[in-house]
Amino acid sequence: MKGFGFAFGLFSAVCFLRWTPLTGLETLHLGSCVITANLQAIQKEFSEIRDSVQAEDENIDIRILRTTESLQGIKHSDRCCFLRHLVRFYLDRVFKFYQTPDHRILRKTSSLANSFLIIKKDLSICHSRMACHCGEEAMKKYNHVLSHFTELEHQAAVVKALGELDILLRWMEEMI
Repeated sequence: MKGFGFAFGLFSAVCFLRWTPLTGLETLHLGSCVITANLQAIQKEFSEIRDSVQAEDENIDIRILRTTESLQGIKHSDRCCFLRHLVRFYLDRVFKFYQTPDHRILRKTSSLANSFLIIKKDLSICHSRMACHCGEEAMKKYNHVLSHFTELEHQAAVVKALGELDILLRWMEEMI
C-alpha cells in the first residue's frame, strides 16, 4: 500500500508539472537589488489594450519616455532607484487617472496597476535594505520624464504615458 501511495504521489507531481503553465516570472537585476516580476503577463495585458490606448493619443510627435534620453545609459547601480520612481509615477499619475468608457480596457488597466503594485512592494523592500541607490543621474533622468509629462494637458499626458508602457517594459526586459 505504501508503494501505491508513493507511485500515485509521483504521478500526480509529474502531471502537475507537465500541465501547469510556466509562471512567467523573470528575475530583474537592478544593481544590488534583485526582484522577480511576471513581465510576460504584464506585456500580455498591455498588448490587449495597446491599440485602443494608442488610438486615443493625439500627440504623436511628443514622447514622455524617450529611450535615448530617459532610459538608456542608466548606471547599473541606479536602475533600482529609477525603476522605483517610474513605477510610482505610473501608479500615482497614470493608472489612477486613466479614463475611458470601455470597461474591458479599464479592467486591463487595473490589472496592470496591480502588477505594478507588486513590483513597487519588492522595490520598497530593496529600498528599505539600502540596496536601491539613487544617484544624481537617475534623478535627473526621472525629472526629464516628469517634465515631458507635464508639457501636455493632464489627460493627454496620462494617455501618452500609458501608450508608451511598452517602452518601459522593453527596458525592464533588458534587466533580465
